[in-house]
Amino acid sequence: MRVWLLLAVVVLGGTAGEIAVTRAMKQIGEVHHFHPRALLGVLGRAFRVKWMWLGLGLLAMGFFSLLTLLSWENVSFVVPLTALSYVVGALMAKLFLGEEVDQIRWMGVLLVVLGVVLVYVG
Repeated sequence: MRVWLLLAVVVLGGTAGEIAVTRAMKQIGEVHHFHPRALLGVLGRAFRVKWMWLGLGLLAMGFFSLLTLLSWENVSFVVPLTALSYVVGALMAKLFLGEEVDQIRWMGVLLVVLGVVLVYVG
């Protein structure tokens, strides 16, 4: 039971963090220049956006939960199951970011789910 709860935190927390960081970066705008001064400017703007802080917190929570999970279970079990983040990512991108997810991507998500099932029953 505790493994599945922690896996849910890894998948949901990490993916929600990625969605929040994406939303923050969409507010900030595209990064066009990669010289140090421009990157510092982007970082300065990024850390003034609440979505960035929320995203970083969620990503940290997911990461430390993954570390804990890896201390409990085999990596050959844990890492493939974290692929469920692809499923959650597609759903969250559609629902929270308004992204268009076409049929071929949903088929890819289904293949990921099938792979996770094979790892679980194996």
